Amino acid sequence: MQKTVYAQLSASDRRLVDAARKARARAYAHQSQFEVGAAALYGRKIVFGCNVESDVYGLTNCAERTAIFAAHACGAANEALRAIAVIADTPEPVVPCGACRQVMIEQGGSDLRVIMANTKGDVTITTVAELLPGWFRLEPLAKRRGAVPANLRKAKATRRR
Repeated sequence: MQKTVYAQLSASDRRLVDAARKARARAYAHQSQFEVGAAALYGRKIVFGCNVESDVYGLTNCAERTAIFAAHACGAANEALRAIAVIADTPEPVVPCGACRQVMIEQGGSDLRVIMANTKGDVTITTVAELLPGWFRLEPLAKRRGAVPANLRKAKATRRR
């Protein structure tokens, strides 16, 4: 992990952190008041994400996953996920949770750059593989041994188009 400060970042990394900071202003953290912003870089397009809380905490979504899911919704995910920045008002640069790390590694690959920042200007840059060693990967159904269960074949065949 590379520790640095905002002023020492490259122009493209500063742009991504700035976008995450803007996204943080849109956070809906009515319970915890812990506002987090994220910005995912797909090709040349930056997609914003913020945490959105629910009174049922299990329904809450983190900023990093919001950005990645929004990229799929708006079509930006047709390009490769190149980097993601996340920012919060924390003593040290904010670190993504385990669920976000899993989604990031599946979407961006093990070399995905993760830029973690806080509102004071502290920054740590790493890869998602360094944040999630021994990550889980589900082999595509077509490559798994054995036949596809009948109930899945039927469900696929009867799905509306």
